[in-house]
Amino acid sequence: MAGSLPNILKRFAARSLSKPLGGSLYNYGLRFSTMAPNDPDTHDDFKPTNKLENSSTSLKDVVEQDVKDNPIMIYMKGVPEFPQCGFSSLAVKVLQQYDVPFSARNILEDAELKSAVKGFSNWPTFPQIFIKGEFVGGSDIILNMHQNGELKDLLKDVTSKK
Repeated sequence: MAGSLPNILKRFAARSLSKPLGGSLYNYGLRFSTMAPNDPDTHDDFKPTNKLENSSTSLKDVVEQDVKDNPIMIYMKGVPEFPQCGFSSLAVKVLQQYDVPFSARNILEDAELKSAVKGFSNWPTFPQIFIKGEFVGGSDIILNMHQNGELKDLLKDVTSKK
């Protein structure tokens, strides 16, 4: 026999199941589209929309309101329950050490939101953490603040989760 079935499957998967094909990504036999369907038979309710397009609210306004309304706001890759990068995961773990409520937005869901946050903070990388309306920095900065006690002082009057 030329090879065992598991080895043949591994070679096949490595060669063909992870190749991008015309706007789609095939990964382990599942198709993930990177493009919105342009199907005239698709009902308008199921087509992607930009909710801000027809409103007077801009993404900059959304970011400003998030930072103003939430004592701790984190713009991250993924969500706190399922971070999509190690830096975002680290930031969430550090904040969870203090048992304080924090809000988060997944910047991977909206490239325009990602750009708006970068413009608002004048900082190029993510995650971005805002505490009490002020930009603090990323995961490396809050980890350093946690290690030297500054973060505890900064969060002392943020109401803990109950």
